[in-house]
Amino acid sequence: MSVAPRTVPSKLRTHPARPGRPWPLGATFDGEGVNFAVFSAHAEAMELCLFSDDGRRERARLPICERDGDVWHVHVAGLTPGTVYGYRAHGPYAPEAGHRFNPNKLLLDPYARALSGRLKWSDALMGYRVGSSRADLSFDSRDSAFAMPKSVVTAPLHPANGHRPDVPLEQTVIYEAHVKGMTAGHPHVPPGLRGTFLGMSSEPVLDHLTKLGVTTVELMPVQAFLDDRFLVSRGLRNYWGYQTIGFFAPEPRYMSQGAVWEFQAMVRRFHAAGIEVILDVVYNHTGEGDELGPTLSFRGLDNRSYYLLKPDDERHYLNPTGTGNALNLSHPMVLRMVMDSLRYWAEICHVDGFRFDLATVLAREAGGFDVSGGFLDALRQDPVLGRLKLIAEPWDLGPGGYQLGSWPHPFLEWNDRFRDGVRRYWRGDAGMAPDLAKRLLGSAERFDHGHRAATSSVNFITAHDGYTLEDVVSYVARHNEANGEDNHDGHHENYSDNFGIEGPTEDSKIRAARDARKRAMLATLMLSQGTPMLLSGDEIGNSQRGNNNAYAQDNATGWIDWDNADQALCAFVARLIRLRKAHPVLRQRHFLHSRRRSGDDMPDLLWRRADGRTPTAADWDDPEWKTLCVEIRVASETPTPVLPEDAVFAIFNAGPAALVVLPELPARHHWRFLLDTTAPEAAEAPHRGANVSVPAGAVVVLARARDR
Repeated sequence: MSVAPRTVPSKLRTHPARPGRPWPLGATFDGEGVNFAVFSAHAEAMELCLFSDDGRRERARLPICERDGDVWHVHVAGLTPGTVYGYRAHGPYAPEAGHRFNPNKLLLDPYARALSGRLKWSDALMGYRVGSSRADLSFDSRDSAFAMPKSVVTAPLHPANGHRPDVPLEQTVIYEAHVKGMTAGHPHVPPGLRGTFLGMSSEPVLDHLTKLGVTTVELMPVQAFLDDRFLVSRGLRNYWGYQTIGFFAPEPRYMSQGAVWEFQAMVRRFHAAGIEVILDVVYNHTGEGDELGPTLSFRGLDNRSYYLLKPDDERHYLNPTGTGNALNLSHPMVLRMVMDSLRYWAEICHVDGFRFDLATVLAREAGGFDVSGGFLDALRQDPVLGRLKLIAEPWDLGPGGYQLGSWPHPFLEWNDRFRDGVRRYWRGDAGMAPDLAKRLLGSAERFDHGHRAATSSVNFITAHDGYTLEDVVSYVARHNEANGEDNHDGHHENYSDNFGIEGPTEDSKIRAARDARKRAMLATLMLSQGTPMLLSGDEIGNSQRGNNNAYAQDNATGWIDWDNADQALCAFVARLIRLRKAHPVLRQRHFLHSRRRSGDDMPDLLWRRADGRTPTAADWDDPEWKTLCVEIRVASETPTPVLPEDAVFAIFNAGPAALVVLPELPARHHWRFLLDTTAPEAAEAPHRGANVSVPAGAVVVLARARDR
């Protein structure tokens, strides 16, 4: 198979090369030059390619002759930070044996801390000849460098220090946000900073989040990613970013000056405001796709090591991610890369935790999902990473992929059962009271094992994937036509309602009903045990016009509409968060099981019907039971001095208006009205009387208080 002829020097007169060190991996400036170290177990030869500053001209191609084990390394004197480079790997092109080496393809350094330039889609990026009758078994000899972004040597970056907010889990309120979507349409963010890390941490954004009361921002992918070819051909972009191609490099489109310090500065500003930063990370797959995808980095360096291949057909990839490939974390060097990447973002960039996309993939061993698998064991024992907030998206698309509740301490998990159950209860679906009861208690039936905390469930009504809250109450059918997939993409079942009219309406009654439904769902979120997560924009009524899969909508559809913000709803959400913070019984570490506390005759949880009686089995089986009442007290397992004596009585009425009998209180106590979602501006006040009137479709909350 042919190799492109050399048209560049094999050495640089002013930059002598010598054997380097096999560590650290990546490109490391040491004051005298740069050490390059890259892993490949199956390559037969490796070359370092140096480029002009603009990345357009390959000015040298240096053989890497030294190899310690499976790490190739060379030191080039005189090179400095800012040097633009890539690799070419020689070896067998034998797809049926799992090898796809092609030295004509320039490869990104998996450990690159920065990238320069953007991917330009071309058939030359493919290791095979596009259109060949032999498909990926053919071999393409065109040089891909002109179409490739390049790796960039960075100055040494030292571990960050300083204050971390370290918000306890029971006080955590997560806010899922997109760097560009949050800022691109914000009228008060300076125009030059919109869509960037610095814009994300600008004063207008920090002021909004601080007033709202969230403690933790979870950023959608910020590691370097690519725009899929099929999207580019439609005039679209990969807006969400779940096609990572560089696990150490910040995404260049989010930087105004192309410097890593911009990300670090964003984190410092969040921390100064008392807000944590969690990164949504995608270590389950890369942007190289399946066997018909491009050769950009991992595939060309060592396809058989980096990816999971079908055991009986190594030409093809295992695909539990649905994206074409899956990283092989059972390989020690691939696992090392992921762990090194996580430590880089935690130590150098000072982030406070990670949300792992399609996390079940990461815990797959030969026998399937394994809670004692290599990655989970490595992560949990790590002295740096094990103390951070770790969140699993507990599913993938492979066999046995749905693993909600199966993760070990200290993982939190996205709880889609909460999302679906709460939506269905408030939509009025029959028989949902028992399910809502489970969700209010942190889904103990899933999470109460292995000494896990009640905070293990990340409760959400909406997330980036699906409808916004405004759209949950405005559409019954998805409207994804702009994605160019004939509206076949996205969730089929959204458990949504439009109150009789699809989409926006000027009907005041329908709009009022939609607003009331939103407030009821948001109140349910903040009153539930577990860790609440709010989707950015939901607090101001942001809509995506019925698009429930806006992954390619890097435009007004995907961006938050600040110009039409519902400030009254925003104030209500802030009130809910303050209420949650003010009452520790709403955010406990221990699960509630209606058990009596030592020295206390009352159980820690009491369910009630509207008439004040304890529900019977027949009530729980009644499909029309729509007025669920609960008194929440300090969990029986909680040490007495830890939480102040507190009790909250909450009513979740998805049915018609009801008169609810309040529980009796000890002498010199009374119920204090806290909240009615149908009267969002009603002030807190003492409630005198044995009953409370609860409007249809309302959440009403009272708390026990002492007489003065």
